[in-house]
Amino acid sequence: MAITLSARDARRLAVRAQLLSAERPAGIVETVYGLTAVNIEPTAAIAPSADLILWSRLGAPFQPADLVRAVEEERDLFEWGGFYRLMSDLPLIRPDMLRRPLHEYGRQWLAANEGFRADVLARLRAEGPLHAAEIPDTAQVSWASSGWTNNRNSSQMLELLLSNGAVAVSRRDRKGRLFDLAERVYPQGLPELSAEDAARERTERRLGSLGIARSKGVAQPYEALDVGAVGEPATVDGVDGEWRVDAEALEAVDRFAGRTALLSPFDRLVFDRERLQDLFSFEYILEMYKPAAKRRWGYFALPILHGDRFVGKLDAKADRKAGMLRVFAVHEDEPFTRPVAAAVRAEIEALADWLGLEVTGLEGTGLADAGRP
Repeated sequence: MAITLSARDARRLAVRAQLLSAERPAGIVETVYGLTAVNIEPTAAIAPSADLILWSRLGAPFQPADLVRAVEEERDLFEWGGFYRLMSDLPLIRPDMLRRPLHEYGRQWLAANEGFRADVLARLRAEGPLHAAEIPDTAQVSWASSGWTNNRNSSQMLELLLSNGAVAVSRRDRKGRLFDLAERVYPQGLPELSAEDAARERTERRLGSLGIARSKGVAQPYEALDVGAVGEPATVDGVDGEWRVDAEALEAVDRFAGRTALLSPFDRLVFDRERLQDLFSFEYILEMYKPAAKRRWGYFALPILHGDRFVGKLDAKADRKAGMLRVFAVHEDEPFTRPVAAAVRAEIEALADWLGLEVTGLEGTGLADAGRP
């Protein structure tokens, strides 16, 4: 029999699972374990997505250099499929790596370029880590695409070798990713899991990180949004269809305490826009790909979470040359009460402090006098 949840409890389950309640995690490893994966989208209108995701959980103690150290020196994390993941989770990812490339064209292209593949691995062995631009193109057959990857053979070979686990990202610099042989980045001697066991554990962990999710969802290339048959069936008052829930997490819903948070557009709490609408009645679209005249909320507007509700969007930009966090608008989904306005203003100021910037532009918003006597 399905569990029945109120809309409020469903929201709180989702927020708490994503480590966005008042109880903050202790550090990067604990955070990434709880989230299972952290998006690496580098757009830095305010801050790169991974940094913003971690700051929204950990607060001011977190600094971007901490993430760099965890990836490049301590090797607590690794990069795969556009996400940072725990190195200790590599056994869960290995069976997925071994299946790649998933598409027939990629498999055929690799087979036709066996000599090129060997050249790339030999170059990395002799000189790595290297950028894609430092790898000579010795392809026997060029990569054909109607998009930007057409004839970009070195970068495409590295992407395929990264996806199947032969190559790994060693570090990043201003020019981008540096690739190396996987054996120099990934630890040896980790346990091996069957594809079935790894897939089930990944799915269970995913449900734990989401709290509540649909059994089926829109397919994603590297990190699914659905959870199959794990967890317990549930329905949510006022929402059509059946969900799956992390039953153990339900025990803590009554003790939920919320806070205010500014989220990356690539945050897992908001990434599934259909789920976001179903559970939070919150409409959100990332508008950086739209012409300026067609944007409603801004180029890189941050969803504003307050407690267990999304209350608006922050349109702002980090102007590092001027030392300013420029606030262009604070879009209120509903008029903010004074406590909400004060909490949102305090979080914007905390964001600016973390970035080492001064806030400007609040005088033109409804937060101008928020938090003041």
